[in-house]
Amino acid sequence: MTMEHPFLTVVMPVRNEARFIADTLGQLLRQDYPRDRFEILVADGMSDDGTRDIVARIAGEDGRVRLLDNPQKRSSAGRNVGFRAGQGDYFVVVDGHCHIPDDQFLRNISDCFEKSGAHCLGRPQPLDPPGLTQFQQSVALARASRLGHGGDSLIYGEFEGFASPVSNGAAYRREVFEKVGYVDEAFDACEDVEFNYRVEQAGFQAYNSPRLKLQYYPREDLNGLFKQMQRYGTGRCRLCRKHVKFLTLNTLIPPVFAIGVLVIFTVFAVGFFIPIYDTVKLVSIAPIVAYFILIFLESYRISCFSFHNMHSNLVIFFVIHFGLGFGFLEELVRGSGLSAKGVANSE
Repeated sequence: MTMEHPFLTVVMPVRNEARFIADTLGQLLRQDYPRDRFEILVADGMSDDGTRDIVARIAGEDGRVRLLDNPQKRSSAGRNVGFRAGQGDYFVVVDGHCHIPDDQFLRNISDCFEKSGAHCLGRPQPLDPPGLTQFQQSVALARASRLGHGGDSLIYGEFEGFASPVSNGAAYRREVFEKVGYVDEAFDACEDVEFNYRVEQAGFQAYNSPRLKLQYYPREDLNGLFKQMQRYGTGRCRLCRKHVKFLTLNTLIPPVFAIGVLVIFTVFAVGFFIPIYDTVKLVSIAPIVAYFILIFLESYRISCFSFHNMHSNLVIFFVIHFGLGFGFLEELVRGSGLSAKGVANSE
């Protein structure tokens, strides 16, 4: 190893990413970084859409790419497959469906580690790659809004400097795994948040830089968006169960909202068969009316104070909030326990 060019391991946990994987790998292979100083480990969750064939073909053409099996399928397990198999001095996680804006990404990672001395790097991950549909653009605007994402997250910011890695840590020195362990494979969402929390608790410094930005693709339809938010809600519930610190007012708002929606639906459904006082109906519907006024105003704002595409924005906000809340409640009811130590701390 030379101090100029540390060896980098790119860990890419994927499952069914046939549409994007070739482009993402191509952008990595074209990086302005010495060819013999980085590797790309694709941990495939047993894809059945042709992803494996695409990766195998590229790996056959370029030895920097390796296809690894992730029989557990989850992204958390895929990260661990790459972390354990990698030879890097530094490790960075890159998903199979993102856009890398330029060829300086790997060089910037090395530079940030060397100049900051940090053990972890955070990056922006906006939903603004090229070629988005109108619907995807609306999702991106909603998710970047204060109502569509946590206000304390650095994912949509441009801050450069030392900061908490919890919301967006994605690159690590090898020593981090030696002290913290690996990702908790009981998680299927929020596994990065849980791991980064342990990185921070271990006393490692983290540095955030917009030079490490990756652009992610929003979901393409309401069904896909709901499933994504539902999975995130499940992850949040598991995170709160394992680390009570994350049980905050902001975390509880989506499940409370989901309960409210279900109660209102029940009240009006029952009203078709059993007489219910108008006052009860009015009281039950008042909070949802206030909610729609709030998201109407926010939709108007993010649309640059225009009514263009307002109906899509309103529906998208509702799906984001209800999906998060429903997933949280679903996991709460399911009650699947997490070990306080779990797989994450095993070697």
